[in-house]
Amino acid sequence: MIRFSLSCDHEHEFDGWFRNGDDFETQLKRGLVSCPVCHSAKVEKTLMAPAVSTGRKREKMALAIGAEQRKALAQLKAIAEKVRENADYVGDKFAEEARKIHFGETDTRGIYGEATLEEAKGLIEDGIEFVPLPTFPDDRN
Repeated sequence: MIRFSLSCDHEHEFDGWFRNGDDFETQLKRGLVSCPVCHSAKVEKTLMAPAVSTGRKREKMALAIGAEQRKALAQLKAIAEKVRENADYVGDKFAEEARKIHFGETDTRGIYGEATLEEAKGLIEDGIEFVPLPTFPDDRN
């Protein structure tokens, strides 16, 4: 994958990830690349510094969030923790349990667990509402 710095004809700057340079050109010609701000399809590559990854650079990138982002992240963590405290963990049986609750086969309660992409799509098709819980680096330690 390659990241390009892009700009639209209204001078909005944004990034795009592509398999390679030809993939960018093909998608651009087909009208598949557009500005996320104004939706203009008149997009071009801009100059960008080469991305050289070092351990030090990764540390800086991981810490490069502002106060508002830190606050939002703390709120997301608190919400996820509250859900986990007040819901039953059902592991990889999440889709099965969600269907049982939805169709009244078992008592209504809060649950959380894991679901595959296909299982999640199936729940959506069945009209079953759910929200993915974010996983934070601290959750994996």
